[in-house]
Amino acid sequence: MKKWSFLVLMVSMFLLLAACGSKEAKEESKPESTEAKTAAAEKLTIEHKYGEAVLEKNPKKVVVFDFGILDTLDELGVEVTGVPQTAVPSYLEKYAGEGYTNVGSLKEPDFEAIHAMQPDVIFISGRQAELYEQFAEIAPTVYVELDYAKYMETFEKNMELVGEIFDKKEEVASALEEINSTVEETNKKASENGKKGLIVLANEGKVSAYGPSSRFGIIHDVYGFDAADEKIEVSTHGQSITMEYIMETNPDVLFVIDRNSAVGGEAGAEKVIENELVKKTTAFKENKIIYLNPDTWYLSGGGLKSVKLMAEEIEEAL
Repeated sequence: MKKWSFLVLMVSMFLLLAACGSKEAKEESKPESTEAKTAAAEKLTIEHKYGEAVLEKNPKKVVVFDFGILDTLDELGVEVTGVPQTAVPSYLEKYAGEGYTNVGSLKEPDFEAIHAMQPDVIFISGRQAELYEQFAEIAPTVYVELDYAKYMETFEKNMELVGEIFDKKEEVASALEEINSTVEETNKKASENGKKGLIVLANEGKVSAYGPSSRFGIIHDVYGFDAADEKIEVSTHGQSITMEYIMETNPDVLFVIDRNSAVGGEAGAEKVIENELVKKTTAFKENKIIYLNPDTWYLSGGGLKSVKLMAEEIEEAL
């Protein structure tokens, strides 16, 4: 009887320990289940002009085809994996190094290299828009748009989107506050100055003009410079003009962007622009032909760094 009683006692203890172990295991599994739910909640759905991208917050493998977004991620300290390493702006030249995967050029992506990377997210903009479907087949693709007629509105929207994706909302808000302060100050000075400006793009001997609401219209619409000609055709490539047009328009300040220099060619805008006709303008006589930095104006506009640098250039022109 004693043996049977001992055996029953041992079995009871075994069952009790097993039950406790099972309970502990369940309790230990609860945090894991909560973490899984949290991870699921961290997924974001980004709707844009060409569709939507579903991605996890704080993606690790990031491919960027828009230099304005690259500029922003660099400012925020977000690591990037792949970039097009052709015509990289000089102030972002580290991204042309071996530490980053070369994913082609702005207009000719290397889809094989991108696919091999298995990125978590791809950022594209206007130059790659027609290839959106090919990007989206590889990874969640976010299209960022900059509406030149609503420059600051769409710029801020893009920055807030980046802040949400990479959990940098506070940093973005602080940077935007500083930029808006600089913009307001520049706008006030330009408005009080009363000088009329003309913006031109020089490209291999040809010259195009840009006015309000155009690609470079931020000079008028945001920074406050009056336009020497309010009727310039709004076009991506600008309105083709002659040197006679510049002379007749007679701007107080002539802003020049050298496209050839921006894409890696030899700078030649000065030779084209400063001819006998343009030398008759007020801008030339008062030493107000301003050669803007093509890196920020032509390649990487719409970034946290570039918009601030652009404002500083306009302020110097005043």
